[in-house]
Amino acid sequence: MQAFATRSRLGFKKLVLASAMAAALASGSLTAHAQATPSAALMATSSPQAQALHAQIDERAKAIEQKLIAWRRDIHEHPELGNLETRTSALVAEHLHKLGLEVKTGVAVTGVVGLLKGGKPGPVVALRADMDALPVKEQVDLPFASKAKGMYLGKEVDVMHACGHDTHTAMLMATAEVLAGMKDQLPGSVKFIFQPAEESPATFEPDGEKIWGAKQMVKQGVMSNPKVDAVFGLHVSSSYPSGWIAWRPGPAMSSADQFWIDVTGKQTHGARPWSGVDPIVASAQIITGIQSIISRQSNIALEPAVVTVGAINGGNRMNIIPDKVSMIGTIRTYDEGMKKDIHKRLATTAEHIAESSGAKAKVKVVELYNAVVNPPDLVARMGPTLERVAGPGNFGLQPKSSASEDFSFYQQEAPGMFFYLGVTPKDKDPNTAPNNHSPLFYADESALIYGVRALSNMAVDYMLASGS
Repeated sequence: MQAFATRSRLGFKKLVLASAMAAALASGSLTAHAQATPSAALMATSSPQAQALHAQIDERAKAIEQKLIAWRRDIHEHPELGNLETRTSALVAEHLHKLGLEVKTGVAVTGVVGLLKGGKPGPVVALRADMDALPVKEQVDLPFASKAKGMYLGKEVDVMHACGHDTHTAMLMATAEVLAGMKDQLPGSVKFIFQPAEESPATFEPDGEKIWGAKQMVKQGVMSNPKVDAVFGLHVSSSYPSGWIAWRPGPAMSSADQFWIDVTGKQTHGARPWSGVDPIVASAQIITGIQSIISRQSNIALEPAVVTVGAINGGNRMNIIPDKVSMIGTIRTYDEGMKKDIHKRLATTAEHIAESSGAKAKVKVVELYNAVVNPPDLVARMGPTLERVAGPGNFGLQPKSSASEDFSFYQQEAPGMFFYLGVTPKDKDPNTAPNNHSPLFYADESALIYGVRALSNMAVDYMLASGS
């Protein structure tokens, strides 16, 4: 998950159940499931056949819960960075082979795809988990805490599963085992997509030319042969209590773009600034100026947006005005039209401000991930499944997240739904728990069985509803 969003400090249940749900209902973006879900689909997923399959899923998931936790701990103790997940992918591939699935390895460098063909004809459902870790030094006191190191952009770094991808991988491995045990009863097929490099590759910097992760997997055909009819994925989050499930129709997670701005002036003595062109002052004015793109030029009544400068570098001595200053930053949006408009305004603002002081600005923007958009009809169709899995009072509407996910590339190929699973222990406050990407990030393992049950039930219910 790219740059996890800062949480609101409002009370958790008030935020999720009152503010967000009320706003969605008032705007008409979320309707009651009983109204939005086709009655035929509801009947199919509540039939005696469906109830029997649901019971089997729960029984099988419970039976392998300890195995699920063991996988998670093993992967957590041995994290690997993007496109370097060789040990993890070998573990996954061996497991899928043992289950009798058709297995492809080396997809998008280290990805693994398993195909489970059900005993009856029906749609193809894809389930996705990401496998990569982050260049973070773990500070959680666990017997299976990471002590691993790895190479990130040519430098040795500490490595940790600080975003929970270890749990995602373990949950999908367990889901594959649950559904493989029910193979003959499945009215369709399931693709299990184990993806590398969601957090971006450790071997190169994004440049707008190279591709990785979900985008590379899509290019290499994971959504075809056989063609995927629907795709589902989840992400664990410390923003919710353990076992809580949250989702949102429409734009749910923002797009992520990276930008570079190079400001070139003319070097001179710091005591004689009039003899040169100061790119530091021009850069300061550019940083201030680009904030007005959101505050004064973008229609944030349509969707929110963010432009952030995350680093700026220039100069090396107190009395020398340098030739050049460079800055990098990120753009987060939910609407494609707004995104393109912000890109244009960023270049125009930087170039014109630099020109006004005699400097020059060069702007480059690389689109990393698109917004995660959950189709409202698919959400209405699958919402009852998640409600049933979570249980009464244990689910809610997900507020929009300014974090980003390359799951969006799968959604461009087939209808897809992405949801959150809470992993903060129930005796802890989700509003103060360490965020994803923190060296103190902690996942309560009792939540993992909910993820297995959710993914398994979504696959089965989609198949049943599609055949109704």
